[in-house]
Amino acid sequence: MPRKPDPARDPAYLEDMLNAAEAVRSFVAGRTREEYGHDLMLRSAVERQVEIIGEAARQVTEETKGQHPHIPWSAIQAQRHRIVHEYGELDDSLIWTVATVHLPVLIEKLRLIIPPSPI
Repeated sequence: MPRKPDPARDPAYLEDMLNAAEAVRSFVAGRTREEYGHDLMLRSAVERQVEIIGEAARQVTEETKGQHPHIPWSAIQAQRHRIVHEYGELDDSLIWTVATVHLPVLIEKLRLIIPPSPI
């Protein structure tokens, strides 16, 4: 049964997105595109975290998405869909670009909108 949208959960989903994006950044740090292509474990780890980012984005309420149109919600969710449903046709170059170009930008955008944790 689908979960009812709850804006109170949005900060947790945004945090999940940030954590997964930061994990990808750490996974690919110091690695080359060629290394990525030859390392099944690295590709699997990156793809899983990108999938998590997309699933968390899918759970964010439309209200919150509307407040942050600078985040490419649809593209993030579409990438998750490709990984989950079209896994046999994934383009390693595209995922590498997501990991090394798009996710660092997303990290900065998420840091600006995630509410500070209560102390």
